[in-house]
Amino acid sequence: MKEKNNRLEALRLIISSQQMGSQEELLNALQKEGFQLTQATLSRDLKQLKVAKAATMSGNYVYVLPNESMYKRVSTPSSAREMMQIPGFISISFSGNMGVIKTRPGYASAIAWNIDRGDLPQILGTIAGDDNIFVVIKEGFSHREVTEALSKVVPNMK
Repeated sequence: MKEKNNRLEALRLIISSQQMGSQEELLNALQKEGFQLTQATLSRDLKQLKVAKAATMSGNYVYVLPNESMYKRVSTPSSAREMMQIPGFISISFSGNMGVIKTRPGYASAIAWNIDRGDLPQILGTIAGDDNIFVVIKEGFSHREVTEALSKVVPNMK
């Protein structure tokens, strides 16, 4: 099951970072990432991910994901395996009893969910956007205490 999840994540990242117009192109890109699969398996994966085809400005049709905000196209893509290793958390900044956490696009909601479910006594609550999280800090806690508490529930936060 882990192999399938990794393959689906790689497929998402490939579609979001490159303009792919055919299943053959997708199969070749997945093979370069080390995934060996048949066209039938790829078709099932595309259906599971609810991938569609959409026209580009040039009139060509390319595969697109249903939630563009999570997998925005990037101009200089890394390999899918490299992108899968990058954590969602980017940085945190404070002002008084407020904090702003910056994340990769699409990661804010999941990270905020981890914070809210972490029952941290230092945090009143969060509001998540696409790539930012607004954090309200309870009075009496230092930014250092908050950062230490958050590092227990936010992956790769140091």
